[in-house]
Amino acid sequence: MRRKIIPYNPNLVQIARRLRNQATRAEKILWKRLSGRKVMGYDFHRQKPIDRYIVDFFCSELNLAIEVDGDSHYLGDGQVKDQQRTQRLNECGIHVLRFDNHAIYENTDGVMDAIYEWITTKKNAESLQR
Repeated sequence: MRRKIIPYNPNLVQIARRLRNQATRAEKILWKRLSGRKVMGYDFHRQKPIDRYIVDFFCSELNLAIEVDGDSHYLGDGQVKDQQRTQRLNECGIHVLRFDNHAIYENTDGVMDAIYEWITTKKNAESLQR
């Protein structure tokens, strides 16, 4: 089956490169666990431009974006912007999982369990549809 082409703003490519080089501590911790097809053989990319956004981690095979939310996401209109972002990514056919920094620092295994559970549930649902 052919993959759906996901639109992106080419102007975001340079910004995404810069963000890869300036990863937060939480992003570095999670990237160690996601990189190199360590999660059930799936290939994740970091700081991936999608539509008008840059998502922290993305797996095109699963249409899954993983976002790491720092403190700024809970200030001002941060949560409203996150909701709008998630809604737009969902419209592009992408599911979004969100984890805050503290969950990654204090319970990385729990975060990874949630990611594995989401993937397993998706795979089971797809096999039932066949």
